[in-house]
Amino acid sequence: MVKRVINFVYREVRGLHQAAYILALFAIGSQILAIVRDRLLAHTFGAGSELDLYYTAFRIPDLLFVLFASVLSIYVLLPFVNRFTEAGGEQSGAKVLSQVFTIFLLTYTLVAGLLALLAPWYVPKIFVGFEGQSDALVSLLRILLLQPFLLGLSSLCGVVTQMNHRFVLYAISPLLYNLGIILGIAVLYPLMGLTGLAIGVIVGAFGHLLIQVPFVINSQFSFSWARQIDWPVIRQILAVSIPRAFTLSINQIVLLVLVAMASVMTAGSVSVFQFAFNLQSVPLAIIGMSYSVAAFPTLSNLYAKKDQAGFNNQLVTALRHIIFWSLPVIGLVIVLRAQIVRVLLGSGEFDWGDTRLTAAMLAIFVLSLFAQAILLLLIRAFYAGGRTVLPLVVSFFSGVFSIALALIMKGWYEKSDVLRVYLDTIFRLRDVPGAEVLVLALAFVLGQVLQLLILMIISKKSFNVSYKSLNIIVLQALIAAVAGATSAYITLAFVVNGVNQETFIGISLQGVLAGLMGLVAIILAYLSTGSAEIQEIYRSFHARIFKTDVIAPQE
Repeated sequence: MVKRVINFVYREVRGLHQAAYILALFAIGSQILAIVRDRLLAHTFGAGSELDLYYTAFRIPDLLFVLFASVLSIYVLLPFVNRFTEAGGEQSGAKVLSQVFTIFLLTYTLVAGLLALLAPWYVPKIFVGFEGQSDALVSLLRILLLQPFLLGLSSLCGVVTQMNHRFVLYAISPLLYNLGIILGIAVLYPLMGLTGLAIGVIVGAFGHLLIQVPFVINSQFSFSWARQIDWPVIRQILAVSIPRAFTLSINQIVLLVLVAMASVMTAGSVSVFQFAFNLQSVPLAIIGMSYSVAAFPTLSNLYAKKDQAGFNNQLVTALRHIIFWSLPVIGLVIVLRAQIVRVLLGSGEFDWGDTRLTAAMLAIFVLSLFAQAILLLLIRAFYAGGRTVLPLVVSFFSGVFSIALALIMKGWYEKSDVLRVYLDTIFRLRDVPGAEVLVLALAFVLGQVLQLLILMIISKKSFNVSYKSLNIIVLQALIAAVAGATSAYITLAFVVNGVNQETFIGISLQGVLAGLMGLVAIILAYLSTGSAEIQEIYRSFHARIFKTDVIAPQE
């Protein structure tokens, strides 16, 4: 039994759909743990100032992680390692990783040390809404600065595991990360307060790294401290990675600014923002991240071989399946938003007002699910093609747009009754305080949609790819989304309306029944419209992806 488990964890997986579904399976497990994590936080704190403090402490470390992880990621290093491996063997590829590891170790220690030292100066200036709590925020931030270091090392290990198509091993890491955070909430917080929560994050990050270490050590690409640095090679890597780092960091900067704006709103606004953002990240991770991660190695390889037709086919195939899944999910989440939030978060200190406000935020955030999922793939397609500057420019423009729009809409909400009444009416929030935080979600969503539209236009010219074939799946997905949302709404309104919604079992039963009816309607809609994706999904599962045998590459 143990041997079979080890074989499953370390097995090689090839083929877009098989890899994507394995990643999606583990993403579901990871997101379930993330939901458990958020439910424990909601139960313990509710949407209040203490949890606002905890979530705010992540913003600087998360930004730091994005900056450094961009250099250490597979999307940057894989082409370089492949090139040096082909030219000088596996030792040459390992040498590149060792040099990157050494520079990361030195640079991060210096930068994180300065940020920790200067935190008492810059934290009160950025997060002005936490006046009087700056010392606690600084303490949490200093502990959490260890997180990017451990996750950065894990990203470097992930280069080795993904190069060898060990997608199962790569996908287990997030499970351990969330388990560490849950440990911090359930065990360490009662003993140490908010400090215990932060230490739980570090424990989880250490587990994220540790699970990959045995395979990396025994791999031909095992890396270590480098005594000499080949600076021309490092400059080439930085030339590719720095635009990518800035591209990803822009999104974190946008979130940092939005959280800073939320910190001066009604107490609990940061928590509501983060809870809703985390919930919409569940389908995003399962759909968008799974396909983008699974597609990237093949996209990179096809582009390196100058197989433009194969590259475009792989890109369009992944896009079709992202659209296939994401649009119906948007419809179901919008209809079932209150049931989702109440079941997943609604206990303890998380009251009905928190539920209604978070549900409204979730409905807004999930509108951009298709945009965020497609962006994950498109940006990686540009990286595979060596075009890292274009996504940076587009991301910067859309980030500025989101921040400016948030400021404008916040002022409009405060000075005019029009936007306030409209949001309160559409989401039924007239008696719920703190609804002004909704404008931040709206600004974020519109920025993501704008970024998608621009990148789609640019990608058509950059890769000479046609998206006309997507028209059919977009129409089919819209029909399925409407069918699923309508079926779920009718079930809620007429079939399970008499269920007691004051109990966990009652609200769960209501949501599950409505969701199942919506899912049935979605499947029937796809079958009636002759969806080709249904057949592709069937063939992928028919290939028995859970066998430990190596799966042959898919055409």
